[in-house]
Amino acid sequence: MTDTRQIWAQLGNKFLRVALWAGYVFALIIIGIFFGLACVYFFATPSASTLTNLPLAQTSTIYDRTGTHILYQLHGEENRVVLTHDQIPDAVRVATVATEDSNFYSHYGVDIGGTLRALWVDIQARHIEQGGSTITQQLARNAYFSRERTFKRKILETVMAFKIENNFTKDQILDMYLNRVPYGANTYGIGMASETYFGKSADKLLLDEAALLASLTKAPSLYSPYVANHSSMMAQKNQVIRQMAAEGFITGSQMTLALAADTPAQIVPFSTSIQAPHFVFYILDQLEQQYGRDALETGGWKIVTTLDWNLQQQAEQTVRESAAKNVAYNASNAALTAIDPKTGEILAMVGSKDFFDKTIDGEVNVAVQSRQPGSSFKPIVYATAFAKGFQPETLLDDKQINFGPDGTGKQYVPQNYDGQFHGVLPMRNALAMSLNVPAVETLYLAGTDSSLAMARSLGITTLSDPSRFGLSLVLGGGEVKLLDMTSAFGVFAREGARTPTHGVMSIADQSGKQLDQGGGNTSTTQVLDVEAARKINSVLSDNTARAPVFGTRSPLILPDRPVAAKTGTTQDFHDAWTIGYTPSLAVGVWVGNNDNTPMKIGSDGIYAAAPLWHNFMVAATRGTPVENFTPYTPVTSNKLLITGTPDNGDTKYYDTKSGKKLSAKKAAKKDPSRIRTEYTGHSILYYVNKSDPLGNTPPDFNDPMLPRWEGTFVDPNVTNNPQN
Repeated sequence: MTDTRQIWAQLGNKFLRVALWAGYVFALIIIGIFFGLACVYFFATPSASTLTNLPLAQTSTIYDRTGTHILYQLHGEENRVVLTHDQIPDAVRVATVATEDSNFYSHYGVDIGGTLRALWVDIQARHIEQGGSTITQQLARNAYFSRERTFKRKILETVMAFKIENNFTKDQILDMYLNRVPYGANTYGIGMASETYFGKSADKLLLDEAALLASLTKAPSLYSPYVANHSSMMAQKNQVIRQMAAEGFITGSQMTLALAADTPAQIVPFSTSIQAPHFVFYILDQLEQQYGRDALETGGWKIVTTLDWNLQQQAEQTVRESAAKNVAYNASNAALTAIDPKTGEILAMVGSKDFFDKTIDGEVNVAVQSRQPGSSFKPIVYATAFAKGFQPETLLDDKQINFGPDGTGKQYVPQNYDGQFHGVLPMRNALAMSLNVPAVETLYLAGTDSSLAMARSLGITTLSDPSRFGLSLVLGGGEVKLLDMTSAFGVFAREGARTPTHGVMSIADQSGKQLDQGGGNTSTTQVLDVEAARKINSVLSDNTARAPVFGTRSPLILPDRPVAAKTGTTQDFHDAWTIGYTPSLAVGVWVGNNDNTPMKIGSDGIYAAAPLWHNFMVAATRGTPVENFTPYTPVTSNKLLITGTPDNGDTKYYDTKSGKKLSAKKAAKKDPSRIRTEYTGHSILYYVNKSDPLGNTPPDFNDPMLPRWEGTFVDPNVTNNPQN
C-alpha cells in the first residue's frame, strides 16, 4: 500500500514538474509571440498614417472643350476613379459589409471567430485556403502587401489592420476600401465599377445593382456580368441581398423588390469607348511625349481639350456622307480638320471616314500624314510675293515658258490644267483661276527659300530640306500635312497673326490643381504682314476672279457670307484638297486613298473635295455672325506691270466669246472674265528687280531667267505638270 502511494506521489511530482515546464514553455511562446508581434507592429510594418499618402492609380479622362463630354478614359492595370464619402451611397456600404465582413462595425480590425475558422481550414489544407480577412485586413493587403497566400503575409496584414483601426474611423476605412478593391475587367474602386457595369455614377446605383457589385469583390471572374451565363452572378447577388436583410440593413419589402429586379437588363455591354478617336490619339501622343505614359495612366487627370463636340459630330457625318459619294471617283477615304484661327484651337479632326475600318487603314490619321497638296500650296507662295512688294494687280504673262533644267535633266515647261494659256493677267486672277505658269513665275519672283521660310512661319512643319525643292514647289511638289495647311490658311484669316495649333485647353490633377504645362498657354506672333494677308483674303474670296475656271456657282462659295478658299489636285489624281476659311473658322479637307492609289481621271479638288468642305462649312457657320474680310489698301507704282497694264501700246484686248478686239476703254468696262489680254512688251523682270519690286533698285538684266521669260524657246522634251 505504501509502495503504491509512493509510486503515485512520484508520478504526481513528475507530472507537476512536466506541467510546470510546459507552462514555462507556453508562457515563453506567448511572450515570444507578443514580442514578435510588437516588433512587427513597431518595426516591420509602416505607420498607418501613410495610408492616405500612398499613390493610388486613377484613370485619366479626356473631355471636349466643355469639360463635360467624355471622349476617352485612359488607365493602366487599374481603371479607377476615387470617390469622396458623400459620393458613395449607403446601399453600397451595407451590401459590402454584409457580404465581406458582417462584424465590421464591432471588431477592432480582426474578426477572431472568422480568423479561427479560416485558420482551422488552412491547417487541414497545409496552406492558406481561406482568408477570413476583415475589410480592414483586405484594405491593408491591397495597400501594402502582395496577394500571395502565405502565413507571413497574413501576420503582416493582421498587424496593419490593428494600426489602421487605431488611426481611422470605420467610415474612413470603408471609404478607402471601396476606392481600392478590384471589381474585375481592370476596374478598381466602386466609382469606376458603377460606370463600367451600369453606365452611371455610384450615387445613382439601385439596391440590387449595389448588391451585384458587392458580389464581385469575392470572385470577380466567377460572378462577372460579362459571362454568358448569369446564374452564378444572380445567385450570389441574391445571397448578398438576403444577408443584408438578415443583418437588419434593409427591410423585408426592400429585399423583395431587390430580389425581383431584372439586374442583368441594366448591365451595359463591354466596350472600350472612344469618341473622336483620331483626335484623341493625336492628343495622347503629344501628352505622352510631354509627361510620360505612366503619369497619364495613373494620374487621374482631367484633360479638357479644344474639341467642339457638336462640330466634331457634324464633321464625322459630313465625311461619311461625302466619302460614300466619292466612291464614284475611286476615292475610299477622306479627312477633315477645323481650327479657330483666332486661338489656334483644334475644333474638329476626322482622320478617316471610319477609324475602325481596316480595309482602308482607317486607324491612320491622314490629317497628320504627309501628302502632296497640289495647287492648294499656291497661296503661301503668293503671300510671300505680296509681302515682298508684289501686288494682286501685278501683271504676269501666262504663256509657254521654258524655266530651264528641273533637276532631272529635262527642261521644266509647266502647262496649265486646261491646256491653254491666258495671256497677261493680274496675280489676282492667276491665283484665283489656279493657273500654273504664273504660279511658277510668282515663286521665282518671291524666291524658293523665302517661300519655304514663309511656309514654316505659317506652321508648315514638313518642308525642312530646301535642297529638295525647285520651282515645282508652288504646284505642290513638297509633302505637307492637312492640319498644318489648315493652320497656315488660318493665319491668312487672322491677318498674319499666328497662334500655334493646339488641342488641349487645361489639365488638372486628381486634386484639381492645374498643371504648369497645361494647354492654352501658346503665344501669338505676327508672322505675315497684315496687308499681305488681306490681299490673300481678297483674292481667295473673289468669286468673279475664279469664275473663268471654276464658274460662278462652285462649292467654294457660301450662301450667306464671304469665304476664302483654294483647291488642290496632285498629279495623276492621288490627292484632292480644299482649304478655306472665314475670319473665325479655317477648314481643310483631303480626299483620296491611304495607299496612294490614284483616283479616277477628273477627280479634281473642286469635284472630289470641295463639296465635302462646302457642306461642312454651311453646317458649321449656320447661326453664327456674318464676318467680312477687311479690304487691303491698294498700292500704286509707276513701274510697268507692278500695279496694272502699261498704257504703251503693247497691250491688246479681246472679247473671249466673240473674239473681237476691244479698246482699252471698252475692255475696262467689261467683266474681266470676258477679256483676254495679249501683251507684246517685255516681261516683268525687264522692268522690276525681283528683290525690290517697289524700290529704286534697277532691274537685273543679268538675271538668268530674263531671256527665258522674254524668249519663245521650247524644248520638245518638256516636263508637263498639269495640276489645279
